[in-house]
Amino acid sequence: MSFPQNTGHAAPFPRLSILLHWVMAALILVMLFVGLFMAHNSTIHYASLFTLHRTVGFLLLLLVIVRLINRFTNRTPPLPDDLPTPMKLAAHLSHLLLYGFMIALPLVGWAMLSAGGYPITLWGGCHIPPLMGFHPHLWGELRCLHSLLAYGLILLILTHIGAALLHGIIRRDGVLASMLKYNK
Repeated sequence: MSFPQNTGHAAPFPRLSILLHWVMAALILVMLFVGLFMAHNSTIHYASLFTLHRTVGFLLLLLVIVRLINRFTNRTPPLPDDLPTPMKLAAHLSHLLLYGFMIALPLVGWAMLSAGGYPITLWGGCHIPPLMGFHPHLWGELRCLHSLLAYGLILLILTHIGAALLHGIIRRDGVLASMLKYNK
C-alpha cells in the first residue's frame, strides 16, 4: 500500500488542547509505569508509589473532564481530505476509545479501592469519598479489570503513536504537526 506524499499543512489545534494533550500524555505514562512497577514489585517505596498513583489518577480524571469540555467547545481541525475513509473512521474510533479508557481507568481504580475498603487519601491528606461500600469479591474483579484496562490503554497508546508517526513521517499531511504547534 502506498500513501500520497502530501506535504499539506493541517490547521493547528488550539493552545489549550495541545497543553491538555501533552500534560495528560506525560501523566498517563507516569501512571502506567508506576502501576506496572507496583503490580510486579513490592518495595519499601510501595506506599509512596501508591499515593502517587492515586493522586495522579484522580488528577487525570479531573483533567479528562476539562479536556472533554474543551473538546466540545473548541472544534478539532479536520482530518486531511485525501485520508481514506477507513483511516478516518479508525482515527475517530481510536479517539473515542482513548477518552473511554481515560475515564474508565480512574473510575475503576476508585471503585476498586472503595470495594476493598481502602481509604482514598491523596497527597496533603485530602480524602476522596468511596464510590461504594466494602465488597471484597468485587474488589478482586475490579482489580483484574483495572489491570486489563491498563494493558488495553498501553496497546491503544502504541497504536496512537504509530498513527502519529504514519502522519508525520509517511503521509506528511500535517496531522502530527497540528498537535505540535498551536493556533494563536
